[in-house]
Amino acid sequence: MKITKLETMGNEFVTFTRITTEDGAQGWGQLSTYNADITAEIFHRQVARHALGTHVEDMEDTLRLIAEREDAARLQATFLAESLSLVAPEKRAAYIYEFGQEHQSRIRVYAQNGAKILDSFAGRPPTYVFRDPDKEPMRKVIARGIDKMFDFLVGAAVLQPFAEPRIDTADAWQHVITSKPADAASSVAFAPDLTHVISAGSRSRDGRFAVLTTSNERDIRLFVRAERFNVGMFFVIVLGIGIMLSVFLARTIVRPLRHLSRAAVKVRLGRAQEVTVPRLPSRRDEIGMLARALSDMSIALRQRIDATEAFAADVAHEIKNPLASLRSALDGAERIQDPALRKQLMDVAKADVQRMDRLISDISDASRVDSQLAKAKFEPIDLGDMIEQLLQAREHRGSDKDVNIAFARPRRTIATVMGEDVRLERMLTNLIDNAVSFSPPGAVVEISATLADEEVIIRISDEGPGVPPQEREAIFRRFHSERPPTENFGKHSGLGLAIARTIVEGHHGRINVRDRVDGKGGACFEIALPCAAVATR
Repeated sequence: MKITKLETMGNEFVTFTRITTEDGAQGWGQLSTYNADITAEIFHRQVARHALGTHVEDMEDTLRLIAEREDAARLQATFLAESLSLVAPEKRAAYIYEFGQEHQSRIRVYAQNGAKILDSFAGRPPTYVFRDPDKEPMRKVIARGIDKMFDFLVGAAVLQPFAEPRIDTADAWQHVITSKPADAASSVAFAPDLTHVISAGSRSRDGRFAVLTTSNERDIRLFVRAERFNVGMFFVIVLGIGIMLSVFLARTIVRPLRHLSRAAVKVRLGRAQEVTVPRLPSRRDEIGMLARALSDMSIALRQRIDATEAFAADVAHEIKNPLASLRSALDGAERIQDPALRKQLMDVAKADVQRMDRLISDISDASRVDSQLAKAKFEPIDLGDMIEQLLQAREHRGSDKDVNIAFARPRRTIATVMGEDVRLERMLTNLIDNAVSFSPPGAVVEISATLADEEVIIRISDEGPGVPPQEREAIFRRFHSERPPTENFGKHSGLGLAIARTIVEGHHGRINVRDRVDGKGGACFEIALPCAAVATR
């Protein structure tokens, strides 16, 4: 609440003041009992105009810090400079003495020519005495040393030592020189024992008097020391809590992380097969989540390494067979003189070369399809249009021979998925080639594309021997090949279906094989891919 009214009432011996706030609340106080009427007049001149409009709560903090003590000192100096003109000459000395005793200050009054005419310490006992640090006990010396250390650590302002002038005149005090009527000047300095000395100087409006007040505010140093003690204790408590937290974190966080890092280093050194990453099942926090993620990652890495090693072994095995056949054919061709037999051996060698070329191309595609799909930029693709264009190209090349292909063309855009056209085309080509290769002459390969449950379903059905239930998962493994007996050896590498599954799963779909739904003999490959509307959500 803001102060809206300040009133005084009394006589020269006692004066009371009434404060009214903007909500109508009132409070009472008492002014100085010495020359109370003069005090009331100066109160209205110097204090009231500054207090009106301020918050009541602000008045409670005015004397707690050094800056607020300076404000009080300047107010006292201004008050004295203005009040001296109102006090009778014969009462000025007593007025100064009484004021100095009441406020525990030394008050000096200077005439217009700068000469000192009054000093509160001259007529009454001093209200303060500067203490000699050399004569104080050791605990005081230690306390001042701690004060200096704290001041250095917090970057406190360095105060100048307080010194009395050799000749005590108004011109010897900077505060008096720089002061103006109703506008006091002040400063803070250090006494020899490092306590604060606050000085304030002011001049009267008529220029007859200059006033200098000095006070040794020893309680400020005590207050600062008490606060620093509290800060020090708080620091000690925080330090203790920090040490306990460090021990706790070392046991609950650092130690598990150290185990996980050691396991990661072993994996990096190529010892993944013998590394068991702790899963920390009892931990439900982020550390436990990290441990389980690293454990799953190491298992996936181990599986990937095993798959790579198995793939490399399969590649070596698959390449070794045509190489052996090729070597035998070339060795025999050197020893055989019969041109017809030699031509037969060279045909075998050419077939082996073609088989190796086909095998190497499929191996290359199979090894790169994962990385290529990871970097691919998916676009909307109408599978109906793609299948129709594939069938037209096969018919133009005569790739299907005696096998007919029937495609139930869906409505345009109904079979649209997000994907890469080259990879999807490769997947469809592999599946159609597989269906054609297992179909007898005159058979029909049926292809359909429908939309069901926000998925595009592609079904490719043939009239071949079908796939036994126990083989329906194995046919998608690399180099697994169960070819019809009528097919020439070496025309397929055993990677077509594996590549097709990798492409489908790379497009967030699934592929499986089942019996035909119409009850006829043969196999039905079913591919499910998210439609474009779902994939872009």
